[in-house]
Parts: sequence; structure tokens; C-alpha cells
Amino acid sequence: MPLDRRGLLIGAGAASAGAFLGAQGARAQAFPNQMVRLIVPFSAGSMTDILARSLAEKLREKWGQQVIVENRPGIAGTGGVARTAADGLTLMLTSNGHVVIRAVNRDATFDPVKDFAAIAKVASMPSIMIAPAEGDIRTVEDLVKAAKARPGQLNYASAGLGSSTGIAAEVFRQATGTQMQLVPYRGMPESQTSVLRGDSAFCFTFFNVGGDLIQAGRIRALAVTGDARMPQLPNVPTFKEAGLANFSYDAWFGVLGPAGLPKPLVDQIARDIKDALTAADIRQRFEQQGVNLVTTTPEAFQAELAADAEKYGPLIRQAAGG
Repeated sequence: MPLDRRGLLIGAGAASAGAFLGAQGARAQAFPNQMVRLIVPFSAGSMTDILARSLAEKLREKWGQQVIVENRPGIAGTGGVARTAADGLTLMLTSNGHVVIRAVNRDATFDPVKDFAAIAKVASMPSIMIAPAEGDIRTVEDLVKAAKARPGQLNYASAGLGSSTGIAAEVFRQATGTQMQLVPYRGMPESQTSVLRGDSAFCFTFFNVGGDLIQAGRIRALAVTGDARMPQLPNVPTFKEAGLANFSYDAWFGVLGPAGLPKPLVDQIARDIKDALTAADIRQRFEQQGVNLVTTTPEAFQAELAADAEKYGPLIRQAAGG
């Protein structure tokens, strides 16, 4: 074979091998190239957990990798995410209760805003105030009157003072100027059960957690947050209709990662989450349950995180006695 032709073949072979190895390297570096953990700092069956499992299923299909949901209730789960490697392989789906975690626990070694990268807000929804089906509390007015008649004697439940439902209850308590005793639970199902048993005068829940019990008459819905009644509960008034126009609250849920996540990776995960939430089946499933699936840019979500920390932090700090 002539030398020049042999050289051309060798060069072509080397180029092909280089292209192959380059493609292999690109695939090896693609995100994610191994299992992803999605931490939920609440118990199984909570609103956050339900959202996380549906999102994980869609991301698993999109990424071709396992996406494992881990329930790690409390500060340990959140703190673990703050300390993990900023590689996107450990993420967290949490509620807006995240922003007040240091107001609730002074021993927290992390900042809920500075030590996390906001990736995507995924949902918002109205909260529902519920009370025992039996008893004298049938309206928001009844509850306020009972609380003022017996200061500090009524119990109210939440999935923890730093939870989304805990913030809602505290905003309500301060808006009405009432004194009641908080009984925190590990998650929303547990706090809801305390109302079902009659151990607590009220708590806040969400339709996809408590809707069946409300519609079956096993617990009583007093009012819903938001500007309009829920289509699923047309007979339940808004707080404004119930005579409490100064009570306003919006619960949101979103995905965070540890601070230091590279911006291109944050943007990619945010895009993938947005794609997952546009799937017709997941949208239909959650819309039927009163959940508004939303997507925002990481920058907008980071700004909301900081604004809510400033808004709710002092309120919850006061409630926690500090």
C-alpha cells in the first residue's frame, strides 16, 4: 500500500477512535450518570411526599436513571442536603415552611436561603382549615369565639411549626389575636388524624390529603385560603367570605439543591422539571386534587425564597418564643 494512502487510513482511524472516545466521555459526563436522591423532609403520605413521588417518576423516565424518594422528616433531612456535594445527585422537594427553619430551631447550622440553590417551584395550592366533624365549631367565627372565650386552652395541630401548615396556623392565630396551644406532629397525616379524633380544635390540610375525609363528612372544612372557592369544595367559603379578610396565605412547594450547584446544572434540572410537569397525566392528576402545578425560573424562585424568609421568619420566631 502506498505510504500516503496508508497514512490517510491511519489518520482516519485515529480520528474515528477519538470521536468515539469523545462521545463516550460526553455520555459519561452527562447528568445524571447515576442514581439521584430526592429528599423529602416530611413523613410519607404528606403533600410534599405525594408531589415528590410523582415528579420522581417522570424524572426517572426522562433521565434513564433511578430517582429515589427518601423521607427524612425534620431538620436532619434538610441539613443533610445543605451539606451534600453540589453535583445535583441529591436534591430536596420541600414546602415554604423551609424558609422559617432557623426561626424554629436556633441550633440549625445552615441558612435556609444562603445554603441552598433554588431550582424550581413546582406547585402552589390553597390550604383548607378543618375541624372535628362533631362539636360546636362549625365556622371560622365559631372557632375564633371559642378561642377568645378560653385563651390558651384550645389545641391546634400542624405538621410542625416550621411546616407549611404550621405557618398557615400561626398566620391565622396572629390575624385573629387568639391564644391557642400548638401540638406539632411529624407530618400532615398525623396532624389531620388528631383533628379526626377530636384531640385538636383545628389544623390546616390540603385537598389531596384530606379531601376524601371532608367529602365523607368525617372532618369539617371551615374555610379555604385563596381568592376563590375550590371547585372540589364549592360549599366551603374563602376566609374573606368567612369574615376574615385580613388573613392571606399561599402554600408553595419546590425543589432545592445545595448552594454551589453550577448554574448550567441548575438550569438543566429546572428545564427537566418543567418538562416533567407539562405531562398531561400528571397535570390532570393534580388539578383534580386542587394542586396548581407551576414552574418558575431559578432566579424567580430564589427571590421568592428570600422574600418569604423575611416575611415569615420574624412571625414564627415570635411564636417560638424568641
